[in-house]
Amino acid sequence: MEHVERVEAIPGGLEGVVIGEVLTCRKHPDADKLSLTTVDVGNGAALPIVCGAANVAAGQRVVVATVGATLYPAGGEPFKIKKAKIRGEASEGMICAEDEIGLGTSHAGIMVLDTDLPNGTPAAKYFNLEADYILEIGLTPNRADAASHLGVVRDLRALLRRDYQLPSVERFKPGSGRPVEVIVENTEACPRYSGVSIAGVTVKASPDWLQKRLQSIGLTPINNVVDVTNFVLHELGQPLHAFDADQIAGNVVRVKTLPPGTVFTTLDKQERKLQENDLMICDGNSQPMCIAGVFGGVSSGITEHTTSVFLESACFSPNYVRRTVQHHGLKTDAAFRFERGTDPNGTVYALKRAALLICEVAGGQIASDVVDVYPQPVTDFSVKVGWKNINRLIGKELPKEEIKTILQLLDSKIEGETTEGLNLRVPPYRVDVQREADVVEEILRIYGYDNIELSERMDAAYLAEFPVTDREQLQYKMTQMLASRGFFEIMTNSLTKPAYNQKLGAFRSGEDVEILNKLSEDLGVMRQSLLFSGLEVVAHNINRRQLDLKLFEFGKIYYRKEGQYREHTRLSIFLTGDQQAETWRKRAVPCSSTI
Repeated sequence: MEHVERVEAIPGGLEGVVIGEVLTCRKHPDADKLSLTTVDVGNGAALPIVCGAANVAAGQRVVVATVGATLYPAGGEPFKIKKAKIRGEASEGMICAEDEIGLGTSHAGIMVLDTDLPNGTPAAKYFNLEADYILEIGLTPNRADAASHLGVVRDLRALLRRDYQLPSVERFKPGSGRPVEVIVENTEACPRYSGVSIAGVTVKASPDWLQKRLQSIGLTPINNVVDVTNFVLHELGQPLHAFDADQIAGNVVRVKTLPPGTVFTTLDKQERKLQENDLMICDGNSQPMCIAGVFGGVSSGITEHTTSVFLESACFSPNYVRRTVQHHGLKTDAAFRFERGTDPNGTVYALKRAALLICEVAGGQIASDVVDVYPQPVTDFSVKVGWKNINRLIGKELPKEEIKTILQLLDSKIEGETTEGLNLRVPPYRVDVQREADVVEEILRIYGYDNIELSERMDAAYLAEFPVTDREQLQYKMTQMLASRGFFEIMTNSLTKPAYNQKLGAFRSGEDVEILNKLSEDLGVMRQSLLFSGLEVVAHNINRRQLDLKLFEFGKIYYRKEGQYREHTRLSIFLTGDQQAETWRKRAVPCSSTI
């Protein structure tokens, strides 16, 4: 888990806002449109509050923002409630209208409540406002199966050794009406297509619980039918699409590609020219209704006039969806999952789950049996994994029973076991587990990387070699970095005084590389360090009143060891004085303060 975020039903969560009762109400002596009230907020003292609402009266139960509360009005900036004097009269709170606390847009007057809750009760309790939490996970691109709540639960089951239960769809009863006929002309692009008809729906705003669930994950509610498809998408990871059934010509759905250049208007009212590999959902007249797995069409979508729905739950080829997304630049939640691979064996369950929810929140009834076109069922992946390779790649010998338990908790079936290893059947929704190394990674992920002890002798097996470092390119980048920070490059003589090494004692004079035909004693040996030549440059500059220095040098050093002559490249950096000259805005900062 990478991040936990608290999500409030409305900004601020109505903290500091309570239920109160207006005890007295009289006109303000110096303002015709203001009233002086006293309000009981349950703390034993009546608060004086100046109110500008025309409908305020004694005996009302109202919403009161107490001193210190921060309000987030609809369409306005947040503000904090403070003690104040309004036209000479004290005011210690605010009696609120709907829009002033962000619950709606009405400003017709203060909210008058019908409740038996005691004074001082938090308003959030009255309005059933509960905070929710978003648990953000670091989803890697290969884990398409975990792009849903169910996918995360599967992993948690393996980690915590606790089972889970899917929502029941036993209440699903097929209707007796004529189902929509489905013809899949391109089974490569659409291995499975499932659908069902629902009649008698009433399209309207979703109930609060559904809106809050979607809002908690950053989605904007649209209507009860579309909201259910989005809810099930994030719950199960199976994208769904709802069509207005009355707009399906001939009561037939055709899954096919159309001639290149065909114009199709999507839900965002943009006309798009199709390419030859764009898989389309068409009606009986081969008129396009939806770009399969990507985006719906404007003519067949759900509107407030829709009364019959055809619900689609399909599996589309990642290759086709990916090409379409790249060509049209359309990024949707459904395409995100289809591009990476969905579970072809989960379409019917998701369809029934969504159909029941639509009947619950939009009325209506199941009007047909499930149509399921699945000509070539997708089988499990067959993977062989050896005990020896498991232990080698993990770096620790795990108990065989532990390995088998982990694999079974991850829905992998053990077809056979030998002294060499296991024969596994991996479900199709795990598109990233098709090799022995993938299986080992799954075992290690659940067992825990932190549970693998470091051995006394460190070694590793690499899948690929590390790239060879380009020394010249590295030196160039370092030079550019230092120069950009105000350093000057110096180049000094490789010949130096033998006395430097003798006096300092840090270097052995016996390792000096001596010059046979030396020009002078001051240039008698090759340098073993860049230190002395660099200090000579520093001294030269300081003697000429150049006190603030930032210098560096890439140079070679030389020495003799065990009869062999050695040569290495080194980097030296010299700082002295101030980093920059003093100005009227800033004092000089000595270089020593940064070391």
